[in-house]
Parts: sequence; C-alpha cells; structure tokens
Amino acid sequence: MLPLTQVKLFTGESTRYLAESIADYFGQDLGAKTLNQFSDGEMQPILDESVRGAYVFFIQSTTAPADNLLELLLMIDAAKRASAGYITAVIPYFGYARQDRKDKPRVPISAKLIANLLHAAGANRIMTMDFHADQIQGFFDIPVDHLKSQAIFLPYLKELDLSNAVFASPDAGSIKRARYYSRYFDTGLAICDKHRERANEVASMQVIGEVEGKDVILIDDLVDTAGTLTKAAQAFMDKGASSVKAMCTHAVLSGKAYEIIENSALSQLIVTDTVPKGRDSDKIIRLSCAKLFSRAIRNTHEHRSISALFNGD
Repeated sequence: MLPLTQVKLFTGESTRYLAESIADYFGQDLGAKTLNQFSDGEMQPILDESVRGAYVFFIQSTTAPADNLLELLLMIDAAKRASAGYITAVIPYFGYARQDRKDKPRVPISAKLIANLLHAAGANRIMTMDFHADQIQGFFDIPVDHLKSQAIFLPYLKELDLSNAVFASPDAGSIKRARYYSRYFDTGLAICDKHRERANEVASMQVIGEVEGKDVILIDDLVDTAGTLTKAAQAFMDKGASSVKAMCTHAVLSGKAYEIIENSALSQLIVTDTVPKGRDSDKIIRLSCAKLFSRAIRNTHEHRSISALFNGD
C-alpha cells in the first residue's frame, strides 16, 4: 500500500449540513475556511489552514445558483496554489448533468463544460453519486468515483414488505435503475412511456406492464418540478395500482414541486440529502448519504476499492 498523507475536509456553504455529517462519520473536523463576499457580488474563499502535501476533499453539491459551482472551483484553485498533494471534488449532486448531449441545434453540452472547468481548476479526482447518465464519466480525463444510491436505498427497502411490490420507471431514461431493483427483489417491472411538448412539461403518458392491485415504487435519479413523477403516479393509479411511492436520489424540488407532490397520488417520496432541504413535507422521507461518502473518502485515501460500497450492506 502507498504511504498515506494527511486528510483535509472542506465544505462549500450550500452543502455544509451534509459535510458536517460526513466529517463526523469520518472522525475529524472540517477544515477552517472563510468566504469573503464583496459588495459587487464577487466571492473569495480562503483556506485558513495549511494544505501543503495533503489529501484535500472539497464537499459541495453544484445546485443552483451557479455561485455554488463557482465557489467549488475557487476552493480547488486555492488548494492547488497552496501545494495540496491531491485534490478531490466531492459533488453529491452534479448539476447540469441533464445537459449531456446536443438534443437540438446550437445548444451547449454543459455537463462536459463543467467537467472541463473542474479539471482546469486543479481537481485530481471527482466523487459524486448517481449521474443523470452513467456515460458522463467519460467527459472527465481524471478518475471519477461514481457512487450508487442503491447503497442507501437497499437497506431501507429491505425493512419493507415488498411481497406485493412492482418497481417502475417514470420514463424511458430510468428503466435500467428500476430493472436493477426489480431483479434484486424478484418483483415485477413497469414503465411509463412519456411524451414531452417542451422542457419540464409532460404532455402524455402510457403505462406498460401489469400494476393492477400492486404497490408501485417509482425509481428515478432526481425529482425537479415533480411533474413527471406525479403524472406517472396518477397513471399507475388509473391502471388500478393499490398505492404509488417514489424513490429518487436527488431532491431538487424547484418551483411548486412541494405543492404538486402534496396534492398528488404519491403516498411517499423517499430521497437522499444530496441537495439542501427546501422545507418539510409529511410525504417526503430523507435518507442521509453522509456515511456512504465518508466511507468512500476513507477508501480513496487508503487506496481501497470504492465499488465494494455499492451493495448496501
């Protein structure tokens, strides 16, 4: 095994709640940092302790606003210029991941641009969870530790009675995710065929699969406006499902998402805490990903396997 160096954990402002839990599981305090804000809106993060030669981990989800991404880039640059030994950007939720291809003329491939920016800033490694598409890993020319939320959701599901369950995908993009859970628990599989008129607006849905009298569990990587998820839930209820709950890694929940969920056919929405909580809801259950990330950080530092953390045991 290679010799180990000192570990330093720092956080951006938006993900401090999660970083503190990660540091607690890891067994050390977060590194001291000051964030200066100038009157014109510019920011200047200052690392208030030495990082020379250290393994440095910066924890920050790149949710809106874009200042969260900029703060992460500036912290990475500060560490690089302070002679950090190895810099890892820990990005529980990787923003702009949905813009991973040119689906119409004259649009950016934003996920690739963000990958380039992180590399140019000085990151030696990326650690994240549940990209919108697995192939985004190929946008990076540095190692990517792509954690899976199944390590968090499987223990939760094992405590439930799934004898009448059917796992389902709210659209074609999440079929692979739903199929994994269906095979793991040996249950049925259903799909909603979705048609969009425009971004964030679903025009129609068609249910594929047998769901009558079943407890449907929708699987997706993120829930944003909640339009797709709640329309899928209603479509399954219209086909005779007994109940519908959903399980999504990233709870972006923008706009009127909370109201839409509370007034929907969904009985429950289970998410992780990769994104800061907007507000409380009786229908939303948040599971912490702090322990998973702390273990992944330790395994990275000790040059051990990351894939060993994927099975949820």
